[in-house]
Amino acid sequence: MTTHAIFHRPLDAEIPHGLDEAIFGMGCYWGVEKLFWQQKGVWLTEVGFAGGQSENPTYEQVKTGETGHAEVVRIVYDSSLVSYDHLLQLFWENHDPTQGDRQGKDVGNQYRSLIVAQNDSQLAAAEASKIDYNNRLAVEGFGEITTEITGKTRFWPGPEAHQQYLARNPDGYCGLKGTGVEASLPNPDPI
Repeated sequence: MTTHAIFHRPLDAEIPHGLDEAIFGMGCYWGVEKLFWQQKGVWLTEVGFAGGQSENPTYEQVKTGETGHAEVVRIVYDSSLVSYDHLLQLFWENHDPTQGDRQGKDVGNQYRSLIVAQNDSQLAAAEASKIDYNNRLAVEGFGEITTEITGKTRFWPGPEAHQQYLARNPDGYCGLKGTGVEASLPNPDPI
């Protein structure tokens, strides 16, 4: 059983009643996980894979680009402390969602921009925020957003050595780089 390096909870812990789950792919998952574990209201983060067709993929299989899976981060959060809209804002502002099957130097469909909505409410919020952010990017001269938004799909945990990687390797690789364009936050976080 792997324990989270920051929150000291088992990664396979049952999600407590009242907490929600979100899944985002923004390129290499190490920096993405750190971004989210630093947010108030986040209870757990876990790197893994989603969006593809292979069952129980290994990191070695995913990095070939042949499984259809993207590197993603699963976030368990308390929506009374951090809203899904705020998580979406972090998602849009901290990577370039116009790059297709890549993020910076990381090339392949495993590094694509991906939102895995866990319910109809998240799906509607993700779609609305994509339209808004696409307009904001267009004003600044960026191309169309290529982010894939999908309904709930299976999350496959990544290797233990990759969980909270940047907590154990503070100087490790982090490819996160946003466009510099701000995303809107339609509903401010609860206090």
